[in-house]
Amino acid sequence: MIIQAAKLAFENMFAPRSRTLLFKILGATILFLIGIWFGFQNVIADYLMPALGGYVPELPGWLAWLSTVFVIFAAIGSALALALLISPITALIAGFFIDAIAQDIEQKHFPNDPPGKDMGLGESISHSVKFLLIVLLGNMFALLLLLVPGVNLIAFFLVNGYLLGREYFEFAALRHHSLQEAKQLRSRHSTTIFFAGLVIAGFLSVPLLNFLTPFFAAGMMVYLYKMIMAKPAYAGR
Repeated sequence: MIIQAAKLAFENMFAPRSRTLLFKILGATILFLIGIWFGFQNVIADYLMPALGGYVPELPGWLAWLSTVFVIFAAIGSALALALLISPITALIAGFFIDAIAQDIEQKHFPNDPPGKDMGLGESISHSVKFLLIVLLGNMFALLLLLVPGVNLIAFFLVNGYLLGREYFEFAALRHHSLQEAKQLRSRHSTTIFFAGLVIAGFLSVPLLNFLTPFFAAGMMVYLYKMIMAKPAYAGR
């Protein structure tokens, strides 16, 4: 079920009808990351560099060298911070596009099913911000665990697998259920959803491909939700 949902989601990303939406999500994600990058650089230039006396060639030899080293490490640190923020940023972007992704999939592959209900703008913003904060806090916790010997990248996959699986599935389920019903459904299928989340975390860990995570993850969970609801236990519901 999980592999099939992932395969369908990946194929759907590059389907002709999906390309416009794919480019919108990719563009929004890249612009967001560029904005954060410039924000980091402004903080370094306006606050951190003045604390070191500024980056000027007239500084004494050892201080000029220290300033140069700091600039290099600050640039590397910004890039690493940006990499760590990809997960929460894609989570935020997904919140604004998941209805469009789900609607596209439902119309193409499940035309006979009752259509899902789009979230209003306020509800969409609320869920997106909540999603962002949850994933951000989870990744901060995972970052701390990276310092623990023997844990390392396992923490990244476990934390993101749980959080991304949980939140993306709820997004998909909320189109057809109340929040309480969506949470109950997620709880009943928590193991399946967790392993699906691990697939999303794996997708997220691939450079460049991770920019497409919102489209892939949202699509995968729509397919997974439909497969779960198609089980005999849910027939007639």
